[in-house]
Amino acid sequence: MFLASSFPREAEKVQKKNIPLVLAGGTVEYHGPHCAFGCDTLIVEGLLARLAEKKEIMVAPSIHYSPASYAVGGRKSGTVHVPERAFEDYVYYVFKSFLYAGYRNIYVVIHHQFEQENEMPMTLCYRLAAKRATMEFLEETMGEGWWGSENYSDYYENLGGTDDPFSWIKVIPTMSKEVQNATGYDHAGEFESSLLMALYPDCVDLNRIDEKKHWFTESARKANRALGEKMATLSLEYLDKTIK
Repeated sequence: MFLASSFPREAEKVQKKNIPLVLAGGTVEYHGPHCAFGCDTLIVEGLLARLAEKKEIMVAPSIHYSPASYAVGGRKSGTVHVPERAFEDYVYYVFKSFLYAGYRNIYVVIHHQFEQENEMPMTLCYRLAAKRATMEFLEETMGEGWWGSENYSDYYENLGGTDDPFSWIKVIPTMSKEVQNATGYDHAGEFESSLLMALYPDCVDLNRIDEKKHWFTESARKANRALGEKMATLSLEYLDKTIK
C-alpha cells in the first residue's frame, strides 16, 4: 500500500491493525558523475518497494530535501542542503500530523551518512523531531502530568512495546552494522553504486566515472549488479526483521 494513492478506508485499516507506516528519509546529493542525485532516496524506495511485495506495510511519500551537507561536492555540485533546524521543524510537523491521524507504528528508513549506524545531523533531526512531536502530542491530548497519572502506572512494563509512546516513531538505517560488515558500505563507490544498480539500473552509468576524478568514486569501477543484489537481499532481511 502507498499512502499517497490510498483512501481513508485504507488508512483506517493501517491505524487499527497497527500496520507499519514507512517512509524514506532521503537526500538530493552529489554522488559523483556516474550516480543519480537521488541515490540515497532511491535506494530506500527500491528496498521498500520490494519489502511491500512480501510484507504488509504502508509506504508514505519520501522526504527528499534534507540536511545533506556540502561536504562531498560543495554548493555548485547540485546537492540540495536544508539547514538542520529548519528541517527538524519540518519533519516535526509531519510526525505530529501522523500521530494526530492515528498512526502508532511509524518508521523512517535512511541510507545517508549512516556508516556503522553512527548518527549524523540528518538522522539526529529525525530522532529529535520524533521525540518532540510525541511529547507535545501526549501533552496536548492527555494533558499536563499525563506520565505521572495512574493511567501510566505500567509505563516501565511497556517500554519498547506497542504501548510505549516513545516507540511510535522509529528511525533506522537501510543497512544495519552487521549488514554493512557483511558486504561493505561507501559513498558512490563500489558498494553504493552496486546497490543502486541492482535497484535502479538506469541510475548508474559507469561509463561516466572519468568525467570527474574523485577518490571516493574510484572503487565504483568494480560495481556490479550481483554484488548489489546480495546487498539488497541482506538489507531486506534486516528490514523485514526490524519493521514489524
